[in-house]
Amino acid sequence: MTSDTTANARRLDALNFFLADVRDGLGPYLAIYLLTIQHWDQASIGFVMSVGGIAGILAQTPAGAIADGTTAKRAVLVSAAATVTLGSLALPCMSNFASVALMNAAAGAAGAIFAPTLAAITLGMVGPGAFPRRVGRNEAFNHAGNATAAALAAATALWFGPVVVFWIMAIVAAVSVIIVLSIPAAAIDHRVARGLETGAEHTRDRPSGLSVLLSSRPLLIFAACATLFHFANAAMLPLAGQKLALINKQVGTSLMAVCIVAAQAVMVPVAMFVGARANTWGRKPIFLAGFAILAVRGFLYPLSDNPYWLVGVQLLDGFGAGIFGALFPVIVSDITYGSGRFNLSQGAIAAAQGIGASLSAAVAGIIVVRAGYDAAFLALATIAVAGFALYLCAMPETADRSRPPQ
Repeated sequence: MTSDTTANARRLDALNFFLADVRDGLGPYLAIYLLTIQHWDQASIGFVMSVGGIAGILAQTPAGAIADGTTAKRAVLVSAAATVTLGSLALPCMSNFASVALMNAAAGAAGAIFAPTLAAITLGMVGPGAFPRRVGRNEAFNHAGNATAAALAAATALWFGPVVVFWIMAIVAAVSVIIVLSIPAAAIDHRVARGLETGAEHTRDRPSGLSVLLSSRPLLIFAACATLFHFANAAMLPLAGQKLALINKQVGTSLMAVCIVAAQAVMVPVAMFVGARANTWGRKPIFLAGFAILAVRGFLYPLSDNPYWLVGVQLLDGFGAGIFGALFPVIVSDITYGSGRFNLSQGAIAAAQGIGASLSAAVAGIIVVRAGYDAAFLALATIAVAGFALYLCAMPETADRSRPPQ
């Protein structure tokens, strides 16, 4: 490995670390802020978070198309990070539904940029053969960054209150901009970054038509499974955070941060392990394990309101979400290899799973108001079981073990 390659690998490590909190958005922190500081009800919180989710959904497919077509991928990331920074600084100054919803929508649209563009940069730098292992490493540093930011939030929220998470978000977004600009533009092969085949025997330079999004049965099945996964998963952590906040409002944000730190700490080795084993074990058995763990987590939450129990159950998120994050771009790359539509496909599937995530927040909020938190957790767990069954019965193995590492 040359010194330039090593330096670029470290830049990718740092980018994933500092961009982690920016990629995932305010999410459960915003829910706690609105619940404990602004005194919103759970249904209103669910709907305002859904507004941000809808904006993200509408932006996902265009974001993927931009990541495929542009050679200014670094500038795209910088623009998105700047938008999130401004939103994080502005949200604490707002209190009415319309302004919070509008700013959350802007942040949601900007957040759609990160995943496909970062995956494109990674694929363009390492090539398809080394992509699974590198994605696992990306996810490990992403989770380490989330854990670090959450630990900072837990430590500082006791003194500054829930608003401190907005300041942390703005700082890490600004640092991520500096790291993005440190990656040499020449290090990214933009043809490889969009999923076109490499080698002298492959002469097609133009990508496939947009019909690839609707004509690929595995792609459609995977989109449905990803949607069900996020429908089941997205609301679980915010609901757990709300329960913790209602138990003790003074330390609600800190307890939420502890939940996130615990899960993210588990995700680091899980992502590295998945990246290392995805080529030898295949994608399907590992992904099914992620679905199974998600279902178990939903069934365990209602068993106790003890804060230690809730934090302990949240550890399972480290396994389920860690597996999904490490395999999602790998499976999409498998299915779309040679089409030149890798990032567009990522964006389209992310839009589908965004629908699931938005419905998760809204539906769970309504269930909480009408039937309580336990009923909401059980409903989400049942959706995870349905996703497991669909992936088991309909999704083929996508790993190409003949493809050499690069």
